[in-house]
Amino acid sequence: MERKKLIEEADGLMKDYCNDCFLYRQNKIEYGKRRAHRFCISQCTVGNKLRGYGEKLSGAK
Repeated sequence: MERKKLIEEADGLMKDYCNDCFLYRQNKIEYGKRRAHRFCISQCTVGNKLRGYGEKLSGAK
């Protein structure tokens, strides 16, 4: 995949699933911003996909 397409797909995922995410908001209230972000990156399926796109982008330089 080319770089621009990867960025567009990652942006689309974030717009569709991450904006106004209930789990992120609730974790942020209960545990703080740092732990909520960590949850999204390590346990959320969308976060795992985004991390995969990031790995592809860093390797595509």
